[in-house]
Amino acid sequence: MRCSCKECGTDMIQAESLHLGCVCPECGYRCTDCLGTNTVVPRDQLARLQEDPRFDPEALAASLRDPEEAGPDADDWSEDGGYGR
Repeated sequence: MRCSCKECGTDMIQAESLHLGCVCPECGYRCTDCLGTNTVVPRDQLARLQEDPRFDPEALAASLRDPEEAGPDADDWSEDGGYGR
């Protein structure tokens, strides 16, 4: 991705160091805007997320299913259209 420096407009270069993001070769301004949320998840936190059951492929697929397709025996779906019992 190409980013322009917010300070001087120069094309920025992606920096691959402990501080991921882009750095301006002219003024030294750094940003992580092109990474999405202006935040970076450290590698150790990312590894812990791999073990989080919320991100299990089957759990994600179940959360995206249409509740009417699940049928009347769906564990988490109540008659009033909400979750929980």
